[in-house]
Amino acid sequence: MQPLARSAPDRLAGLFFFDFVYPGIGPRMAGPDRLKEIWYQSFNQTEMAPTLVGATRRTCETYIGHFLRHWAYRKDAFDGVFDAFTDNFMQPGNLAGGFAHYRAANAGRIAMMKGEVPNLPKINVPTCVRWAEHDPLFPYAWTDRLGETFVNLDLAMFSGVGHFPHREDPDRAAKEIANFFGSLQ
Repeated sequence: MQPLARSAPDRLAGLFFFDFVYPGIGPRMAGPDRLKEIWYQSFNQTEMAPTLVGATRRTCETYIGHFLRHWAYRKDAFDGVFDAFTDNFMQPGNLAGGFAHYRAANAGRIAMMKGEVPNLPKINVPTCVRWAEHDPLFPYAWTDRLGETFVNLDLAMFSGVGHFPHREDPDRAAKEIANFFGSLQ
């Protein structure tokens, strides 16, 4: 959405994000304390990744389950739907298609980690960001440079959740989204 907001802002009423990658994260993404959280980004780019993860239902459950459980603060967030997630990933092409994102985004990710992000224009589209309080992948402290990217920013911590606010507290997430877009009318 960030490239679209820069190239065609007139097509957008507003932007709403939960924890996400933006240029201000920069080299922090590759800090030694972060490597234990981002290793999957390199693994997912390998040709063997879809084959290994999708070898059996059990390997898929183990791999996908690691992230869903590890990054969620509310450990019951995926109860009752975990089998559906696994079923979806086990469909032909779904793992490979999802993992292709990591190959496509790799050059930008590496540039960001090296602190070599090009000087991009600021985004003027009204933007609401609700950043999870307990996200082990994207710590709340990383919101400190959002103002360098977004001119019209409404930022607040989304308390009591991890990396999946929309799953961990769906009613509150929906209310935040509706309130923001409702305020733009």
